[in-house]
Amino acid sequence: MAVIETVPDVVFKTRVRDESIGGPNPFRWEDRTTVDLFAGKRVVVFSLPGAFTPTCSTSHLPRYEELYKEFKALGIDEVICVSVNDAFVMYQWGKQQGAQNVFLLPDGNGEFTRKMGMLVDKSNLGFGMRSWRYSMVVNNGKIEKIFTEPGYSDNCPTDPFEVSDADTMLKYLKGA
Repeated sequence: MAVIETVPDVVFKTRVRDESIGGPNPFRWEDRTTVDLFAGKRVVVFSLPGAFTPTCSTSHLPRYEELYKEFKALGIDEVICVSVNDAFVMYQWGKQQGAQNVFLLPDGNGEFTRKMGMLVDKSNLGFGMRSWRYSMVVNNGKIEKIFTEPGYSDNCPTDPFEVSDADTMLKYLKGA
C-alpha cells in the first residue's frame, strides 16, 4: 500500500435533486471534483466496501451520522462516506438509512479508491473490486491523518472494523 499525502484528483459522477426537471425522478447529473469537495475545508472521509452491506449499514454509516454534530463542533466542515457504488445505489442506501448529514459520495468507477491505494478484490464475496475500510481527515486536500483497517488484502476472509469507526475519529479530533 502506497502512502499518499494528498487526495487524488478525480471527478465524481453524482446526482443532484433539481425540482425544475419535474416528474417522479427530478435529478440531474453533476460532476464533483476533488477540488470542489476538499479545497479550503477540513473534511472527515470514511470509506467502506458497499452500500446495504451488514457492517456498513448497522455500524459504520449510522455512527458517523449520529456523531455528525460533534464533528462539526470540532471544526469539521463536512463528513463524507465514499463507496465503490454508483450514484443510484448510494441515493437509495441513504434514503433507507435516513442519512441526513453524511454526504454519500459515489465512486462508481473506483477511480478515487484505486488512486488512494485502497481498491481490493472482494470476488470471494461476489462483490468484485471494492474499497478497503479506512477513514481520514483531509485538510485543504492534504491528508492530515488516516486510519486504515489491518489486514489489507485481496479476497480477505474477514472484514476488519477496528480503526475506521466514528469513535476512533472523534477521539483523534478531540486530541488534535
